Amino acid sequence: MSDMVRRQLKRGTLEMAVLKLLAERDMYGYQLVAALEERVGESFQVKEGTLYPVLYRLEDANLIEPYWEPPERGVPRKYYKITPQGTKRLQELIEEWQVFTAGVNKLLEGK
Repeated sequence: MSDMVRRQLKRGTLEMAVLKLLAERDMYGYQLVAALEERVGESFQVKEGTLYPVLYRLEDANLIEPYWEPPERGVPRKYYKITPQGTKRLQELIEEWQVFTAGVNKLLEGK
């Protein structure tokens, strides 16, 4: 897959992926980056510089909300959690994705 195609697909699915991970548990930025790479593999590597604008958009849309968690040692970390509105939007995105991919698969299979 070319880098351009990979970037476009990633851009179109990153919000859904972030919401899905946050629906499972609250995370901070680096945890999200690591979880995406661990769960999806190299094809979905995301740099923190790419992730944070997505987090800010989701926060502005009231789909996630941040909070600060003080660790036992070190500096506090900014965690993100999904909101009820974010959970609803995640379900909508999943349904849209399933319809879209089913259509593309039908096309590719020649049906």
